[in-house]
Amino acid sequence: MVQLKVVTRSKMFSRMKEDIKSVFHRDPAARNNFEVLTNYPGLHAIWAHRIAHKLWRANWKWLARTLSTLARWLTGIEIHPGAKIGRRFFIDHGMGVVIGETAEIGDDCTLYHGVTLGGTSWKEGKRHPTLENNVVIGAGAKVLGPITLRTGARVGSNAVVVKDVPADTTMIGIPARQVSGQKDTEQTVFEAYGISTHQQDPISQAIRSLHEHSRALEEQMVLIACALKKQGIDCDELDLPDVDCESLTRFDSKDPDGVYDDDESSKHTDKSS
Repeated sequence: MVQLKVVTRSKMFSRMKEDIKSVFHRDPAARNNFEVLTNYPGLHAIWAHRIAHKLWRANWKWLARTLSTLARWLTGIEIHPGAKIGRRFFIDHGMGVVIGETAEIGDDCTLYHGVTLGGTSWKEGKRHPTLENNVVIGAGAKVLGPITLRTGARVGSNAVVVKDVPADTTMIGIPARQVSGQKDTEQTVFEAYGISTHQQDPISQAIRSLHEHSRALEEQMVLIACALKKQGIDCDELDLPDVDCESLTRFDSKDPDGVYDDDESSKHTDKSS
């Protein structure tokens, strides 16, 4: 019995060290172990949840919910004691995070403040999301219903996800839509808040493509009209409205790195001033 307690305590402290170490991998603001141990409410909420979850599984439901409520008062993070959470789970900032009863979270996942893993049904049973390993969900995002976010999925800030997300895919918008689906093969990159400057909005990309297509058609029609005039055939000119897509070409440029070049940046600054 004594040996079992020693093993349990050793495992508990080992997991706590693992949690602290994971903070340094995902938060450059972390300076030392003592600071992380005392000033990161996300860690405190996770540690409280582990105790509450054990009480929940032991059928001490009221006590588990009470401990969960106390942790919410202290940290601003609400995790239902029935939720299943894997290793090295990190909640950055934390305020306003809500994780429902039937939510399941894999290893090495990251959530930011204001994230909700919520249900869309009042029926009992599985009604909250499942996050596989290495999932990142940005601030304010809502992941709703018994859906699955596959390994490496990313959700941008304030997105609303109501459908399954494939592996290594980034989702943004309301409702969330896919902006990328390629795994980084060069190196492992942690994308804070679930999105990077290399990703572009698919809707604006589609509109820009339509704009470029309409310009090409217009130029072709001008050439046809000139050829007809040479043959003695006059064509009535149509007063077509101009299509202004300057904002799309400015904020959704064709640069492969997704960042302003010097000329575009200076133009934008001049107009703003």
